[in-house]
Amino acid sequence: MTFRSFRHAYVFAILAVPLGMEMFAAIAASREGQAASGSGARDAIGLPPDYRNWTLISVAHEEGNLNDIRAILGNDAAVKAYREGKLPFPDGAIIARVAWAYTPSEENDKAFGKQQSFVAGAPTNVQLMVKDSKRYAATGGWGYAQFTHGKADPVVAEKCYECHEPVKARDAP
Repeated sequence: MTFRSFRHAYVFAILAVPLGMEMFAAIAASREGQAASGSGARDAIGLPPDYRNWTLISVAHEEGNLNDIRAILGNDAAVKAYREGKLPFPDGAIIARVAWAYTPSEENDKAFGKQQSFVAGAPTNVQLMVKDSKRYAATGGWGYAQFTHGKADPVVAEKCYECHEPVKARDAP
């Protein structure tokens, strides 16, 4: 691979996640603030209008049926707790998981000369975890929400605690 090809692939890779976030923003922008509920209207969680500006905590690739790439973002309270190793997380901590389809990059693969490059494709959904030990006492102090194309999906949010329950002893999001 020439330096020029590598440079093009590198630039493309650097731009892929921010462009994916912009695509997701366009889909979700008109619906932000809608609420998803884990256990009734009183517990509704809205999609914070500024979540895309939060600090990046981690990225992940989920295989299997989901086959997505994810950015884990945190508000100031969540990031501070992560950095300080503070458990349990303080009330007010919010963690967002933004996901996109895990998509092969034909353009990058041409530059590399073989199939090996994947990028963030179409946005899929945003999931939120909100720490409020009183409001969400029945679910380990965490409230859950999912937004698909900016629209609240309370049926999916009802199932979130089941997956998180095995790690509740370490207050893990």
